[in-house]
Order: sequence, then structure tokens, then C-alpha cells
Amino acid sequence: MGRVAYGIALVVLTAATACGSGGESRADSASPPPGGSAATSSAPVRTAGSWPTYHGANDRAGFAAGFPAPSALGDAWTARLDGAVYGQPIVVNGTAYVGTENDTVYALDLATGRQVWQRRLGTPVPRSALPCGNIDPLGITGTPAYDPGTRTVFVATETTGGRHTLVALNAADGRVRFTRGLDVVAGRDPTAEQQRGALAVAGGRVYVPFGGLAGDCGNYVGYVAAARTDGGKEVASYVVPTRRMGGMWAPSGPAVVPSGDVYVAVGNGASLSGAYDGSDSVLRLSADLSRRLSYFAPKNWGSENSEDQDLGSTGPLPLPGDRVLIAGKTGDIYLLDGRDLGGVGGQRASLHGCVAFGGMARNGSSVYLPCEEGLQRVDVTGGSGLRRVWRAPGNVKGSPVVGGGAVWTLDTGAGVLHALSESDGRSLAARRIGEVSRFASPTLAGSLVLVPTMRGVTAISVR
Repeated sequence: MGRVAYGIALVVLTAATACGSGGESRADSASPPPGGSAATSSAPVRTAGSWPTYHGANDRAGFAAGFPAPSALGDAWTARLDGAVYGQPIVVNGTAYVGTENDTVYALDLATGRQVWQRRLGTPVPRSALPCGNIDPLGITGTPAYDPGTRTVFVATETTGGRHTLVALNAADGRVRFTRGLDVVAGRDPTAEQQRGALAVAGGRVYVPFGGLAGDCGNYVGYVAAARTDGGKEVASYVVPTRRMGGMWAPSGPAVVPSGDVYVAVGNGASLSGAYDGSDSVLRLSADLSRRLSYFAPKNWGSENSEDQDLGSTGPLPLPGDRVLIAGKTGDIYLLDGRDLGGVGGQRASLHGCVAFGGMARNGSSVYLPCEEGLQRVDVTGGSGLRRVWRAPGNVKGSPVVGGGAVWTLDTGAGVLHALSESDGRSLAARRIGEVSRFASPTLAGSLVLVPTMRGVTAISVR
């Protein structure tokens, strides 16, 4: 194990192929934005300099084509906001949109960091008012998503009383277009639910996943809700059929493929043996959430449930050729058939050695995973194999994105941004950022890297 620039060590490895509706209020009508006309809602489309959803697109690939190579990094700007930022900043038309744990949304000029507008959406919930958890206060946690058809920024808030609300904001001026209640599962305790996963917009719907608080306390169950982007009152949902838990909490949120099908990861559930309860899984759902089309769960799902060692800690990552990758808390990486996820024990291949938390990224069939052992590159080979190519040191394990021949990731403990070579993992550059959350993931837009911090957003210039 040799030493490379910036004091980062690198391990190069090889491995053999292995295998209901909610309440709503309306601040104003869902009319077209000023200067625009009504348009059909569609999925966000990546253009140069844009990043309209978590990891840039609904496949959650986190790849920015045309991003500059990191020959040098500099400080561009820092925006001090009114609370911690856990989600990724999204970027559309030269403006970055950010939600804070103080339930405030900011629009920032991408070039300067200057505030364009801000909108306070409620009072967040203090930790003392929750049965468990690790965010204080708890406001906007999941990454927002932008709808190009209605020019709307969608965020999910948690406010006093444990209420969860979808808020649609006019991207130009922050005006509230409409709200929808998201506490749609009857008989559960909303104060025990948490909206941590990223939102996704596709096919005229905005998808919002729910899990539990850190500690898995209280009477909650995992579900994903879907509201209409045009302001319609319907809120559909898919609820994990377990007695309790089964949270959809991975920071990357749902992945949506061109067919409209929705992939989600589910955490540990209540059943430990006997009939399978739908937990510890990857699910493929219909676009309207009315049907579970297929699922995957490890053979030992019962014992994983009993030990809180499940797949829910990362979101599914669609790959070329109708494949899906997932990794979780046990250290196993699974390659799945995206058309038929395989049921219990039905993976196409597996590889051990990555306890993963956060969001993955990819460039083609090379996948970069946020492993507790250190960020790893794993290649999908021959259509059905997995090969580990390199591993970064254990302190460099943040949720990565890819651009300019580099993997951008964080040492979340030290608050340092790292650019690692895609090919061999060697350090290309590094920059101290300051305190960040455990699941913080950078945004690549133009020639800037935007990093969400516990105080706001820091922009690093790449040249």
C-alpha cells in the first residue's frame, strides 16, 4: 500500500467475479409561471451546468459530462444559511436551490452565491419533541427536485407536530404554488417517521420516500408517496407490507428509469422468519405505485432484520443493460436483473467487502460506492460479474459524484473534499470545507463543486 499526494493512501484490489390522499392547502393556484405557458410535466433533463435532482438525474448516476479536470481547486464563495444542509443543492438555469433544517429554501446565484430569494416554510421539530433521532432541529432533509414542465422546485418539510408536507415553489421567485400533506399511512405515528431520501420528479409525479428516525423507534412503516406536479389533489402511495419499520431512508431516494418504473430500497422490517414481509429489499414499483412489479431480498433476510443489517442504507443504482446495483450494511454488493429483480436470493452476482451508506455514482459500468472501508470502484464485467478495482482509505467514504476524470467525495469526519482519479483512485486534489453531515454529497455544475455543510453551502472552483 503506497502513499500518494495529499497524504491519501490507496489500496488497489482485484476480486473474482461472484457472484391514499393527504390534506392540502393552496397558497395560490398552480398557474403557469410568469412569462411561461402550461407544459406537460416530465423528468428533469441534465444540461451543461444543471443538476436538477439528486446526483443530477433520476438514474442517480452522479456523472457530469464536460466537467473540468481538477488541476487546481479554489474558494469561489460560501453562503451562510439559517440551518444545516443535509440534501444536495440542485442547480437549474444558473441558480442553486437549497433546503435547510430550519425549513427554509434558498435560491442562490450560482456564479456568486448571492441570495436571489428565500422562503421560510414552517417551524422545524426540535429533537426534544421526537421519540428518537439524530437531527436537531428536523426540517428539510431530503434533496429537493425540479420539475421542468411547471418550473417548480419541490421540497418536503417536517414541521411542528411531526407534520410532513410537500411544498411546490415557483422557481423564479419562491412563491408557494401549492402544498400536499404526505402523512398518508393510517394508524401510524408521523412523529416517528422521517423524510431523509431525495425527491424525484417523473411522468407528472413527484416521489417522496419515508423511513424512520435514527434508533428505529415508534410505530412507523416505510412508504413512498407520489403527488401530482400540476397541483392535483391525489397523493398515491406504496406501503411496505411489514408490521413495523421497513424504512425507505437511503439519501439517494427513488431511482426512476425511462419506462417510468420506480426502484426503491427498503430497510429492516419486523419479521424475522416465516413468511417474507417485503422488507430488507429492492423493489420495482409501477409509476402510479399501485403494483410491486418485482423484488429482491437476500436469502438471510430474517437474520439481517434481527440484526439491523439490511439493504436500506443505499438506494438502487440502475446500470446499462437493465441491471441494478445495490449494497447495504452487511458488506455485500448485489448485481440484479432490473426487469425481474429475482425474489429472495435471486441476484445475478455478488461481491463482499463494502458496508455502504449513502448514494452511489457511476460512469458507464464503473460504479463508485460509499463504503465504510473506504470509497471503492467496482466494475460490472461481462454483463453479470463484479470486480473490485481500487479502494480509497477508510476516512474517504462520502457519497461520490463523477466528473472531469475524477471521483468527488468527502472525508465527512474531517470536512475535506477530495478529487480521486477515476482510473486508479490516486489523489488529484483536496480542499478543506468544514463540518458536513454524514451523507453529504457534492453537486457538480459549470466549473463549481457545491458542498452542503452544517452552516450552508460552500462552492469550490475547479480550474
